[in-house]
This record gives sequence, structure tokens and C-alpha cells, in this order.
Amino acid sequence: MPDLWSALCLVAVLEGLFLLVSPGLWKRLALQLLNLPEAQIRQAGGLVLVIGLTLLWWLRH
Repeated sequence: MPDLWSALCLVAVLEGLFLLVSPGLWKRLALQLLNLPEAQIRQAGGLVLVIGLTLLWWLRH
């Protein structure tokens, strides 16, 4: 459980870093997401999820 909290905190740090360093780019990317079909966003999310889980498994074993 502590690893889960650590991972969530790291996500918050990375998201905050992106917003701090380049808020304009983040806003443009968010606007582009609004124009994408939900199915495409869902596929991208699934791909990122699988990559993340694969990398996590690889790092832990």
C-alpha cells in the first residue's frame, strides 16, 4: 500500500511540474483532446496503461 501512495504522489509531482514549466503547452494539448473522438482517447489511455503496467512489472522483477 505505501508503494501505491508513493506512485500517486509521483503522478501529482509530474503533473504539477508540467503545469509549472509549460502551462501554455498543457492548455493547447487539453484543447486538442476535446476535438478527439472518445474512442481514440480511450485507446490512448489503454495503451498508456498497458505500457505503464509492463514497465512497472519489468522494474519490479
